[in-house]
Amino acid sequence: MLLLDQKWDGFEMKNVSLELHKAAIYRRKGGYKNLIESDEKDDKVFVAFKIDSIPERRPFLLSRDFAFVRPSGRNIEPFQGIIYRVVKSNLVLVEFGEDFYLEYDRACKYDVKFSFNRVCLKRAHQAIAVASDTLLRNFLFPERVPQIRLGPTQLSISHKLDREQVSAVRQILSLKCPPPYLVEGPVSVTKMDGNTKRLSRSGVVVQEAVLQVYRTSPSCRILICAPLNSTCDVFTRSLKMQIPESEMFRANAAFRELDGVPFDILPSCLYKGECFSCPPRVEISKYKVILSTFMSSFQLHGVGIVAGHFSHIFLVDASSATEPETLVTLANLANENTVVVVTGALRDHSGWVRSPIARYNGLSCSYFERLRQSELYNGLDPKFMTQLQERETT
Repeated sequence: MLLLDQKWDGFEMKNVSLELHKAAIYRRKGGYKNLIESDEKDDKVFVAFKIDSIPERRPFLLSRDFAFVRPSGRNIEPFQGIIYRVVKSNLVLVEFGEDFYLEYDRACKYDVKFSFNRVCLKRAHQAIAVASDTLLRNFLFPERVPQIRLGPTQLSISHKLDREQVSAVRQILSLKCPPPYLVEGPVSVTKMDGNTKRLSRSGVVVQEAVLQVYRTSPSCRILICAPLNSTCDVFTRSLKMQIPESEMFRANAAFRELDGVPFDILPSCLYKGECFSCPPRVEISKYKVILSTFMSSFQLHGVGIVAGHFSHIFLVDASSATEPETLVTLANLANENTVVVVTGALRDHSGWVRSPIARYNGLSCSYFERLRQSELYNGLDPKFMTQLQERETT
C-alpha cells in the first residue's frame, strides 16, 4: 500500500525552541470495574514545541509517532522521542529518554523531524491482503443480487425519528447478508455550544438500529466502528443509557491517554497497568455491543475474534477515513453472513491524504464514496441505501 501522507523525510523544522512542559498523567489504582474519580496522577515532564496549525503544511501527527531532535548546526545523532499528545492541533508534547534531558539547554535551538509509527500501516497492509479473499467480494464490489431479507417485524421505534430515519432503520433490520447498506448524511456526531456533542440524523439512525437489533435478536453481536475516538465515546454514552454495562464494551488503543476518556464511559473499558487492553476471547465474546475505532478493531482479531462473530457491523463516518482503514474492520471481522451498514457523505475526503502518488492511485476516495458512486447505489434504491437530508435533529 502507498503512503497516505506526504513524504515525511522532506519535512523538517529548523531553529525550534524546546520547552519543558509538566503534564498530569493519570494512573488507575484499582480494576476497571471499581473506578473512582480520585485515581492517582503523576506529574510527568515532556518536551513541548509548536507546529503549524494548518494541516496541509505539516505531517499528520498521532500519539506514539516519533520525533527526532538535535541542536541546530550540529551534525550529531538526533535524540528520538515518542509523541505523547498533540494539544489544540499545534502544541506537540514529546517524551524523551534521560540522555536527552542530560544534554538539554533551554537557550539552544533545535532541528526537528518526524516519523510515523508503522503499527497502523502494518494493520492496513494485513487487511488489504485478507481482502483479496473472494468471500469479501460482495462487500468490496457489490452487485445487484437477490438479498436475503427477514420478514416484517413489529417494532417500537422512537417517536423522535422522522419518516426518512424510520425507513432507514426498518431497511437495516430487514437485512440478513451483503451487500452493505449505505446511509448517506451528515457526520454522525455534531458539536453544540461549548464542548457538548450529540448525534446527528445519521447517528440517530445508527443508534436506533443498534437498539432495535439488541432488543429483538437475543443472539446478536454488534460492532460499531468510527475513525475517531470522540465519535465512539459519544455512541457509548448514548447507548449505555439503554444497554447494561455488562453487555457493552468500549475497546481503546493500548496507549490512549486515560485522562482523554470521558469518566462516565470508563466502566465500559478495560485499563490494566498503564494501558488499555481487551479481555481474552472467551470473555469479550460475551459482549453484545462493542465500540472501537477502525484501527483499534484489529485488537479484536488479535485476541481471537473470528470473521462472522458479529451479526452486524456499523462502519460509521466511513467517508472520513481511507479505504484501507475501514478494511481493518471489514476484512478481519465480516463474512458472508454479516450485515454491514456504512454511513458517510460524498466529498467528505480524508484531508490528510496529501501524497500525489496516493491520490493518483485512488486512496483519497473513501470506501463509502466508492460504493456510493457504483451502479448499485447510484440509483438511490431504498433497498440498498437511504439518503438523509441535512437538517437539525429534534
